[in-house]
Amino acid sequence: MSAERVAEIERLLQDAFAPVALLVKDQSHLHAGHEGAKDGRGHFDVTIVSDRFDGQSRLSRHRMIYAALGSLMASDIHALRINATAPSDS
Repeated sequence: MSAERVAEIERLLQDAFAPVALLVKDQSHLHAGHEGAKDGRGHFDVTIVSDRFDGQSRLSRHRMIYAALGSLMASDIHALRINATAPSDS
């Protein structure tokens, strides 16, 4: 199930942002026994670089990602660490 979740997150983010770089890590194993992990939802770490983030605030970038992930935020994702940048940020 975990590899399937990562693949789905990657697909949704690819479709929404056409990123130049994308890395999705399942960190759920680090949270075993955590209250939020009891219902089976996972903890993920996303690093994404996309031109679509250019000129957007950090909060706006996070909102864009939450919107792209849609219902997964309620059904499959308990926690999401996001590092979203534009190529021009460097």
